[in-house]
Amino acid sequence: MTITIDAGEFDADELIERLREGERVVVRTEFLGELREVTLRYDGETFYCDTPTRLHKHDDEAEMRACIEQQGYADPDA
Repeated sequence: MTITIDAGEFDADELIERLREGERVVVRTEFLGELREVTLRYDGETFYCDTPTRLHKHDDEAEMRACIEQQGYADPDA
């Protein structure tokens, strides 16, 4: 299943939980004044952030959490 959200709609814990449950999360975010979509996913071993220009791979949950928080995909106040 794939869900589409706006950046900041969920906190990092909720995003990680959804990924671990097998969902793909498409995050709409603004980058350099343009609306972009980033797909977050997990294949059971590796977490991925598919951006329009790059594929980021993360070996563990801590790396994925750091990426989600640094890129502003999660609610920073949660």
